[in-house]
Amino acid sequence: MKTIDHYHKWVEWSEEDNTYIGKCPDLITGIHGEDPVKLYRDLCEVIEDVIQHCEFEGKTLPAPYIRPMREVA
Repeated sequence: MKTIDHYHKWVEWSEEDNTYIGKCPDLITGIHGEDPVKLYRDLCEVIEDVIQHCEFEGKTLPAPYIRPMREVA
């Protein structure tokens, strides 16, 4: 499993900002855009850049804490 796969990421519509917001709270605050599919690709690229930068600098990545919500039966 790649490092990026440990981190939960998602895209959601923001009524307040009238745009899509891409999030990965364990690593970045977020990015925004008009096309949700392109935004998800961009979000993954930004996260990969953050991971590579941390690895290059010898910094420890934060543990992934954010998880998708599960339905309760």
